Amino acid sequence: MENRFFKNLETKKVSLGCVISLSDLTVSELAGDCGMDFLWIDAEHAPHTIEGVMKHLIAVRGTGCAGFVRVRANDPMLIKPYLDLAPDGVIIPMVNTAEQARAAVAACRYPLTGVRGCGVRRATHYGMDDFFAYREESEKKPLVIIQIEHVEAVRNLDEILDVPGIGSICIGPCDLSGSMGILNQMNDPELNKILDEVCAKVKNKGLMLGTAAGDFARWKARGVDWFAGISDWGAIAAGIRAWKADCDKV
Repeated sequence: MENRFFKNLETKKVSLGCVISLSDLTVSELAGDCGMDFLWIDAEHAPHTIEGVMKHLIAVRGTGCAGFVRVRANDPMLIKPYLDLAPDGVIIPMVNTAEQARAAVAACRYPLTGVRGCGVRRATHYGMDDFFAYREESEKKPLVIIQIEHVEAVRNLDEILDVPGIGSICIGPCDLSGSMGILNQMNDPELNKILDEVCAKVKNKGLMLGTAAGDFARWKARGVDWFAGISDWGAIAAGIRAWKADCDKV
């Protein structure tokens, strides 16, 4: 089935996604079947096991929805096993310098481009595909998505954006606000000025831009290519609250 996320890139349509934090793989299959363009499987903040992440990727495989995995840290030994699950993208948090960005890219690519260890399974359909054809494809996939979510990263942004091999920049506005001493104050004028500037620089560099949560119209105006604007638990909670509010009116 055609991957909606990559098709949207060709047509300049913003891709919409769901953050997956619950362990039941049904939520991923459901989100994909309901038309999400991508999933953000959160192995940083959610209690996912690596086996659980694999099951979410398997669940979404036949739905036309891309699967991204956010890892816990910019560490090649930590990132490596997630790469072997064959996600469409790997989101790497708290990348604050060009050196850290180069390390993130290297962790996701085989030698001589990078330092990724070779343990292919799902990516070659368990040996059904030619390894060397996959090796060539692996220079571009999975997408290396680095998060800009600290004032240090903002200060070093120009150098970070010059690092070859970055597939997309993901802005983390909440952690960025925390590093400014205004945690989760999303309407702060200084924060939004910085966000506007970061988005403009990313787009001027020709890089893909994404984020999670917030006001979609505002982020679309900033030029995002993808937006994870809902979560599995958030959708369930919103549905329960809406249903209860309707019942309370009767």
